[in-house]
Amino acid sequence: MQNRTAYSGADDSVREDLDSRLTVELASVVSAARRRATRDGDRQVDTAHLLHGLLESDPAVRAAFDGGPQVARLLGYLVQRSIGYGLQWLGTVEDSGAVPVVTEGGVPGWSPAAAAAMDGALDRAHARYDTRAGCLDLLAALVDDPESRAVEVLRRASVDTARLAARLDGDRARQD
Repeated sequence: MQNRTAYSGADDSVREDLDSRLTVELASVVSAARRRATRDGDRQVDTAHLLHGLLESDPAVRAAFDGGPQVARLLGYLVQRSIGYGLQWLGTVEDSGAVPVVTEGGVPGWSPAAAAAMDGALDRAHARYDTRAGCLDLLAALVDDPESRAVEVLRRASVDTARLAARLDGDRARQD
């Protein structure tokens, strides 16, 4: 059995395995998150990188929020990450406490919380008997971790995360 959490870009076969389990749109989001982490000088892709990619790339994700002003506020916080907001994260590993801290055998290039969110997205897809996780699956998995950087950004932008989670669960029920 292959490791579901091997998201690093170091091995092309591993990346292809992950990409085969994601929709084209979500694979694009993951690539954007990797590029953003590298460009920002971050050692790992974290949940805020993933949230930023989702908001920029997927209209369905943007539609899950309470309108354009809320999305604009979120993007504003995420863009400020390297010039102000988010500087407290610089050089630190995102560990929300939702999963035990991984010291060895973790997912190279991914924070523990981001790896857990990707697993959650895949689990959500499998629960509806889909072979590929999509962008809304990842958004729901990000919202499920109340201590993640993504949820910190959402709260700072005045997003009611419980309401967002309920809305996403309602979308999931309609898909089943």
